[in-house]
Amino acid sequence: MNLVECSKRRALCLLGLSSVLSSPLAWAQSTPSATVMGAGATFPAEIYRLWSDRYKSVTGVSVQYQPTGSGDGTRQMVARKVAFGGTDSPLKPADLVQRQLLQLPTVAGAVVPVFNLRSLGGRSVQLTGDVLADLFAGKITRWNDPQIAALNPGLALPDLPVRRIVRADASGTTDAFTRYLSQVNASFRSSIGAGQKPQWPGEPLAAEGNGGVVKLLQSTEGGLAYVGYDRVLKERLSAIQLKNTAGQWVTASEESVRRAIMASDVHRLGDDSASTINLPAPGSWPISVITFVLVDAEPARAADAQPALRFLYWAFMQGDALVKGTGFVSLPVMLQARLAGRLMAVKPRDGQTIAYF
Repeated sequence: MNLVECSKRRALCLLGLSSVLSSPLAWAQSTPSATVMGAGATFPAEIYRLWSDRYKSVTGVSVQYQPTGSGDGTRQMVARKVAFGGTDSPLKPADLVQRQLLQLPTVAGAVVPVFNLRSLGGRSVQLTGDVLADLFAGKITRWNDPQIAALNPGLALPDLPVRRIVRADASGTTDAFTRYLSQVNASFRSSIGAGQKPQWPGEPLAAEGNGGVVKLLQSTEGGLAYVGYDRVLKERLSAIQLKNTAGQWVTASEESVRRAIMASDVHRLGDDSASTINLPAPGSWPISVITFVLVDAEPARAADAQPALRFLYWAFMQGDALVKGTGFVSLPVMLQARLAGRLMAVKPRDGQTIAYF
């Protein structure tokens, strides 16, 4: 048992949930044979794949997650077509009650603006949020525009058109990105606004999923897009540096995301739906986001709900080691302990108890 798991188990005891503690061997001993189906957000898909692979090696249970986008993940979960749905856009409490859903955050990450300018030889471009918003609104159309040049003295910006690349599907990544742009630019907020699939002015290029955006960007000279930080690391993409609310030029990293999470009400108050975007924390990345899963809060049968809930409980208790170095950040230990407790509060309508280990 590692130190992180020990800390979570101690936290569970403090929360009055000592009954969830068990031998690690119990995972392999009592897990029923089943396939857990999930779908939704592409942003955390790599983490869910890593968790699924390790979970299968421990329990023999297969978890299949289809990265179809946050909008589709929510729709499928509302329709009970999957055992869990992934979304980067948290539902409001009233919607959760109406749809009888439980919403749980899983990991944190960064949405990062990225570009393709081969003439810069891998050098970064600095942008304020205000200028970035004008770029995606189509108001700034060339890379050597005076507003960009003023932020990058000495950088030989090419005289190329800015080719915007956005998501074609309803996307939580887009929702987080446009929430940030709406906060920092009043014109963007009033003309475009935040959403999973906004009406972009002009004719930007579009692709499905984070993976599709990466492929399109790599083949588009002058391209400007936005993806999860894990894709930046994996594909070695050129990332924009942003000026955060603290007035610092920052680069997306696991540490800059961690600083945003630790400064948020997610950490300070245990409010897992609190905003982590554009916080005035030194060294923090301004587009830091938490991604979520949705599960049935009142499943008809315990036997049907148990495989997915067991997987999620395992991820909270033992999944942190797989998160390190991926571009994502684990949630604070006490929050994860509370989330494990909330999983155990699920009450199947058949009156049967769900075995989490």
